[in-house]
Amino acid sequence: MGSSESGAILRAERERGVLRILVDADACPVKQDIYKVAERYQLKVLLVAAVSMKHPRNDWLTMVAVGQGFDEADDWIVDNCEWGDIVVTTDIPLAARCLEKEAWVLSPKGKIFDEESMGSTLGTRELMTSLRDMGRLTPGPAPFTVRDHSRFLERLDRVIQQVKKAMRRKGIPEPGKKESAGGEEKGTTE
Repeated sequence: MGSSESGAILRAERERGVLRILVDADACPVKQDIYKVAERYQLKVLLVAAVSMKHPRNDWLTMVAVGQGFDEADDWIVDNCEWGDIVVTTDIPLAARCLEKEAWVLSPKGKIFDEESMGSTLGTRELMTSLRDMGRLTPGPAPFTVRDHSRFLERLDRVIQQVKKAMRRKGIPEPGKKESAGGEEKGTTE
């Protein structure tokens, strides 16, 4: 799907109150977990990667292949995320850029990025980069574990609940629900 076509779809979905998860998908180890959660909560998932990848064929999932230029996937995610979106990434600079757009950001290991922690997270990243550039050996990321999967699922659920609560406060209806005359949300029977 092209960028302009997907951008129009994103705008229409936001107007309908669709909760979206944008995934920095090239090296994301929790895509299968995201699919299960999205199906359960009826969320929209956008896999953003340099090239198209194998993925389930469902109405709630869109593959966005942006090309292999430097940071093209990151730039697309930043250009298309907004308040109310959840972004899943291991890329710390991308996480910082998405926080500036008021998205909720989560790593595949379950770390919730926020404004308070981002300064120290970026500082640590810069320090480790400097040490590597000077020839010092620094450990790479720890291997992905079953515990990381569990933490990610628990934190993703928490973030989804936070976003839904914030959407209700802003008067954005949840998909599949509509307000009754008394202002209470009712489930649709369709």
